[in-house]
Amino acid sequence: MSQALIDQARGVMEGNDRGTYTVPTHGLYPFQWNWDSALSALGFSHFDMDRAWVEVETLMAHQWDDGMVPHIIFHEPDDGYFPGPNVWQTRRDVPTTGITQPAVAGFALRKLYDRTEDKAVARERLAKLLPKVHAWHKWFYRDRDPKSTGLVAIIHPWESGRDNSVDWDEGLDAVPIEGIAPFTRRDTTHANPDHRPSDEQYKCYIWLVEYFRGLGWDNAKLHDASPFCLVDPGFNGILIRSCDDVADLAEFLGDPSMASEARAMATKGRAALESLWNPTLGQYTCYNRAAGHLQDTPSIGGLLAAIADVPHARADALARRIALLAERCGYLVPSHDPIDGAFDSLRYWRGPTWLIVNYLIAEGLGRSEQGAMAQRILADSLRLIEKSGFAEYYDPNSGEPCGGGDFTWTAAMVIEILKNQKVPA
Repeated sequence: MSQALIDQARGVMEGNDRGTYTVPTHGLYPFQWNWDSALSALGFSHFDMDRAWVEVETLMAHQWDDGMVPHIIFHEPDDGYFPGPNVWQTRRDVPTTGITQPAVAGFALRKLYDRTEDKAVARERLAKLLPKVHAWHKWFYRDRDPKSTGLVAIIHPWESGRDNSVDWDEGLDAVPIEGIAPFTRRDTTHANPDHRPSDEQYKCYIWLVEYFRGLGWDNAKLHDASPFCLVDPGFNGILIRSCDDVADLAEFLGDPSMASEARAMATKGRAALESLWNPTLGQYTCYNRAAGHLQDTPSIGGLLAAIADVPHARADALARRIALLAERCGYLVPSHDPIDGAFDSLRYWRGPTWLIVNYLIAEGLGRSEQGAMAQRILADSLRLIEKSGFAEYYDPNSGEPCGGGDFTWTAAMVIEILKNQKVPA
């Protein structure tokens, strides 16, 4: 069964391969997405290592001069997606959006380097990519943490990768929606509207895009200017882990200066994560930097922080928290606590289970002496695949497939789990 699943997953990935980059799925997401790409590279690494490197190389080739790596690269025109390049107006030779996404590229590069048998080739490719990834990390701490707290903020829900999470409801309440240009959504023509963000949320998303566009996409200004400014523990956890991985890779390349800078960012960030610990919930939660307080929303963002190699006592508490969630749903890990009033089992990031987050949480827990829970999460992931195929995400109660189908990063995670984690199907 394992090999059959691997073969099916490879077929999904190859079907979404555009030569030098992958699209998440046909129709709904017709471009290159930042964290999708980096995670997809992990799947490629098990059957086409060169193609895995190319995926990250293509992503990093579109880095901005200030260090930011955009969340979408519009390689080819496609009017099936909104908002397209004409809305973003970032004035790039190859159009991109003007915001970023979780910094998983450094984490992915460490995996690719470790798995490449010809280390001379790996070092040659890494020598070109690593300074770019490090520059992106420095950009985060410069432009998204201007007061040097050790924690970076997102200024648009799309940056988190968890677009309509309950975590953002309070922050979006501060976003005015008057004066936005009329628009027609395209996502609801490709997927069930009940699985997608609401129209009111979309109006906030577009208001922020138009507002930042009016500021000329000047990243030195956007953090302080944005009415939406949230510190996401999962987003920061990924960045911290990637900084650690960049530090290790820089040491392999003989660059002690880069290694020292990256290690210092990771160390400061990991210590700062403690300020996001919510003892009432037994997990990390988001800090609303614009409003100045820690939130109580019990989302998966606070569990995803496990990727940062958090203290063992915290990892133990996160494992207990996930065990509690397991009593409240059929498939781990729900993106929101099922007993919370805002939970919606079908709607995007307000309840459904996502394999990529399962994988990242399990990766962190497995490194923090919580191997049993890590294995449980991965086993649930494979049960979902066997029940409902390679969907974008899944109802955590029924296992029903939701969102887009034949999804690249879901397929990549299946290959990663079966080939690397040794979990029986």
